[in-house]
Amino acid sequence: MKIELLPSTFERDGSAARRQHLTAMTVDDAIAFDAGSLATGCSDAQRAGIRDIVISHAHLDHIAGLPLFIDDLFSTLEGPIRVYASADVIGVLEEHIFNWSVYPRFSELRNDFGPVMAYCEFSPGEEFAVRHCSVLPIQVNHKVPSCGFIIKDETSTIASTGDTAPTEIFWDIVNGLDSLDAVLVECAFPDELAELAEISHHLTPRALANELGKLERNDCEIYISNIKPTYRDLTVSQIERLGIDRLKLLEIAREYVWPRSGRPAG
Repeated sequence: MKIELLPSTFERDGSAARRQHLTAMTVDDAIAFDAGSLATGCSDAQRAGIRDIVISHAHLDHIAGLPLFIDDLFSTLEGPIRVYASADVIGVLEEHIFNWSVYPRFSELRNDFGPVMAYCEFSPGEEFAVRHCSVLPIQVNHKVPSCGFIIKDETSTIASTGDTAPTEIFWDIVNGLDSLDAVLVECAFPDELAELAEISHHLTPRALANELGKLERNDCEIYISNIKPTYRDLTVSQIERLGIDRLKLLEIAREYVWPRSGRPAG
């Protein structure tokens, strides 16, 4: 399995910045998990290959690129873009985004080949198939209904918390998996903004350490993502001072490949 956290912010010379304003992660250049930077950060190959998009929750930094991605492909789509989301998220998308006022309601539109977008509703705790992968959505502790995911293919298993405050069910399920290659965990704010993190249901490095204390296995790599860009340097320094083995930052625009043996590592 190959994953890539797409770039969302760019330096003045056009190069991808390490800062992350928006969230979108690709799996094998075929599936997107969230779509914040999907339209602007994907490669031509990813744009040609991705027709399945799994949405964790409806906050703007996770959906901003979804309308533009579909718009870019509208006339050439030979089948609909499949948007996998919970009933709550689909409701928000239809009411507040694809409502004809903010953007066209693509679920009602067709091109010369047929429908251009279709919703695939999922429920937390119920596994579903997406292309060559199986996905288990797990409800996490965020300000709005939101899911983390267990993503499996024939050789690898990746777990991602998505946006969350301290949570329990996610770690219980992760600890019970037969195998796990990597876990991706958010850490949005520095410890100095713990009150803001609590209000917005995110983690700080101190809270991150507590969460990783719930991880009862040592057979997986651990990566941190979704660091708020304004506080990135301070948050990263505090994460590094935790001194937790296996803990690394998930780098923007870098390919990570599992299993590690027999293939180039990310």
